[in-house]
Amino acid sequence: MIKPVYLDTETTGLHNSAEIVEICVLDHAGNPLVDSLVRPKGRIPADATRVHGITDTMTTNAPTWAELWPQVESALTGQRVAIYNADYDVRLMTQSHRLRGLSLKLPATQFVCVMKLYAQFHGERDYRSGEYRWQALEKAGMQCGIKLPNAHRAKADALLARAILHFMAERKR
Repeated sequence: MIKPVYLDTETTGLHNSAEIVEICVLDHAGNPLVDSLVRPKGRIPADATRVHGITDTMTTNAPTWAELWPQVESALTGQRVAIYNADYDVRLMTQSHRLRGLSLKLPATQFVCVMKLYAQFHGERDYRSGEYRWQALEKAGMQCGIKLPNAHRAKADALLARAILHFMAERKR
């Protein structure tokens, strides 16, 4: 059985110049390998702070993405990486790399999207497209009866994604 690590990020927004302000990577057992705020190049917009509660003041003494990346890369290298909405987090890692003049060299095949797996597991279809309907992390957790909150903080959300993947694995047996 493949035992993935789990990743979640918090960001400055959804736009193409957004960057990571917090990242957590958990081992398969749920222990943090990386759990850090990240000092962004720009300011954290108020609308992003309203979602995750991370302020510019909180990141003042945090490492930059370039400073933190070697630790993150070490935690991810050679691992399957389970992420709730992997497309988004991988895009934000790529954007954070680009803003710091770095190149992301991890293969896309090592990332597993828990959100897409859960959509198929849950089985709700979009009546227009016929595709499986994606569920928000918080909603998926509630549907599984998981009592962990969707806190919009990297560690809490990585733990919730882990719990959802474990829930699906236990029900597939």
